Amino acid sequence: MLEGKKIILGVCGSIAAYKSASLIRLLIKAGAQVQVILTPDAANFITPLTLSTLSKKPALVAYFEPETGQWNNHVELALWADLILIAPATANTLSKMANGLCDNLLTAIYLSAKCPVYFAPAMDLDMWKHQSTQANVEKLKSYGNVFIAPGYGELASGLVGEGRMAEPEDIFNFVLSEVKKKLPLANKNALVTAGPTYEAIDPVRFLGNHSSGKMGFALADELAKLGANVTLIAGPSLQQNKNRLVHRIDVTSAAEMLDACNVYFETANVCIMSAAVADYTPVTVASQKIKKQEDKFTIELKKTTDILKTLGEKKRDNQILVGFALETNDEEKNSIEKLKKKNLDFIVLNSLNDIGAGFKADTNKITIIDRNLNKTSFELKTKEAVATDICLKILDLLNK
Repeated sequence: MLEGKKIILGVCGSIAAYKSASLIRLLIKAGAQVQVILTPDAANFITPLTLSTLSKKPALVAYFEPETGQWNNHVELALWADLILIAPATANTLSKMANGLCDNLLTAIYLSAKCPVYFAPAMDLDMWKHQSTQANVEKLKSYGNVFIAPGYGELASGLVGEGRMAEPEDIFNFVLSEVKKKLPLANKNALVTAGPTYEAIDPVRFLGNHSSGKMGFALADELAKLGANVTLIAGPSLQQNKNRLVHRIDVTSAAEMLDACNVYFETANVCIMSAAVADYTPVTVASQKIKKQEDKFTIELKKTTDILKTLGEKKRDNQILVGFALETNDEEKNSIEKLKKKNLDFIVLNSLNDIGAGFKADTNKITIIDRNLNKTSFELKTKEAVATDICLKILDLLNK
């Protein structure tokens, strides 16, 4: 959810400034761009060089850099930011923010900001409890600024009580939670399946297919980026989620995937079944490795339970169910038949006849067919871009 977000991290003159280093690492790891702005006093507690190295951008302190002649334009910086986070926020800076004083670069940026502003106070117990500090906090909250409460514990003075800055992990998770509330799929549960299933023949052999899981993983990441609570049920795959909030469940066989889907489908608002589930599984599985003896070898197979059809039969009207169809002939006819038979809201068709589409590739070329048989065809795109197109269709259905 923070990937690509432009965040200004304001650091004030507090012993808690050392925690800003850990906070920067968390934000950068989440994919955010971080521009650090220090107050002049903050540079006495942690060096701009340290924060520049972690943020991969020069940490700024003043309006003007005498050595380079660079002018740090507070208006441009404020417009650049998607979010401003001031942590630690001292009593001094809180007072300036609340009363419109801007005698340094950080407070000037604050007064120019049009984006959300979060502040995490850090100070000693008596300073935090003082009526003026509490009044300033309330005034900032009335401006629409978002308050991140300080923690309780041992303070630099030796006192024990409120006033210590919240831990970096707590601040990070708080910001994530607040950002998520504003996303289009906030409070929605999404279920995605991805990858192949492996049907055991004996302890070392299996029936499988060439699915890499790339499409399903891209869908899970995109849904999470839009704010959904995502559960990804993945068959054997080397793929990894980019979004750390995706809840991944690893399975091997079609039966295991069915069991997991049955658990999570009930609470799912959106379900995208992109896994390449085996249609057949061996009737019996040898307990020992089968030795190569006969010139011909026969394995008796039985049908696996159709997961998509099973979910379609119990789908509620307020659930969106999406299926995939990978075809080699009569593509549209077969896809429409599957769409109707399995009670889908729409089906995503991709053909192995299209160069760059199908298993293992980083690209895909799809056609979306909805239950009213409206068709939308797309050009060849990366699977991440295809996931965006599919999710836009889901948002359109949810908003109707």
